[in-house]
Amino acid sequence: MRPPSCNQYTLKQKSLQQQKVVTKISKFIEFTPEQKERAATVDLEEFLLRQGEMFIKSGREKRLASDHSITVRGCEWFDHASNEGGRAVSFVQKYYGKSYVEAMSMLLGESMEPVYPQAEKQEQADQKPFAPPVPNANMHRVFAYLLKTRGLDADVVSYFARRKLLYEDAAHHNAVFIGTDEGGCPRHAHLRSTNSFGKAFRLNVESSDPRYSFHYNGTDGSLYVFEAPIDMLSYISMNLHQWQEHSYVACCGTSPIPVMQMLKPDTKMVYLCLDNDDAGHKASERMAELLHERNVLHREPSLPHFWILSACQMPVKNFGESAGFLKTIFAYRTRNLQKINTS
Repeated sequence: MRPPSCNQYTLKQKSLQQQKVVTKISKFIEFTPEQKERAATVDLEEFLLRQGEMFIKSGREKRLASDHSITVRGCEWFDHASNEGGRAVSFVQKYYGKSYVEAMSMLLGESMEPVYPQAEKQEQADQKPFAPPVPNANMHRVFAYLLKTRGLDADVVSYFARRKLLYEDAAHHNAVFIGTDEGGCPRHAHLRSTNSFGKAFRLNVESSDPRYSFHYNGTDGSLYVFEAPIDMLSYISMNLHQWQEHSYVACCGTSPIPVMQMLKPDTKMVYLCLDNDDAGHKASERMAELLHERNVLHREPSLPHFWILSACQMPVKNFGESAGFLKTIFAYRTRNLQKINTS
């Protein structure tokens, strides 16, 4: 994930600097049912584009570039970190810090008529069954990209390839990272383009189960959490000594769902290794707070809010897309998970 430019802001920062669309309106204003529906069904993608936001395609939805935990589709939004969502009005209230009247006015304008296009009604189609991409006959392009361009360890890449957790798709020669369930059945697939130039392509395959993103189960009770599969493989490549004893998970975004799935009764330490930029820090904080709320993590009183264990000084080509940024690892000691229901 690329760091935001100096003139870009996160949603919360924008909410503090966003100019009000209308002059003061009485807080007792009464909106008609038609106005309420028009505001609620504003196309959030178009609205956010006009606010300067950028998107990353994620299946049928669009994921905010400034906050990977938030996805939008039509007039609907969902925050995978806080597990809440809604339509356009509630989005403006929550992420732009607006009152209900201010949110309505921002979406409808002074004339109380729509200033943004209405979202097309989404057909309630049956969810397609999960189907991983068809593998290519060989992995020449993926091996070249991961080993030469990204500098990953050949043995680590081969380890996952031999177990069919990493392969090259036949249609577009993307790298495919597979996540399996407890029985070893593929349940999640993340695609990453192998082009060395131009815009990178990343996508979770439709109907992937977020609980089972790309991961590895170790035995020593430590869990390392990453945003992207290549981040995970880069860390392993730089820390090869007894790497198979640890557990790792790539969230393929910043959702805490796969982290909760990876917690086991013997988990002792959780290391949040998200991107060392503003969005990554906020995602780490949200993830940690959620785990604390569920009584999973114990923050030792002698430690600050985030205990910075280490910063992995990896070459840019090795460790993610954050040019010039280091990965900062936040470590947390778990409670006795044998006495806690982590579901």
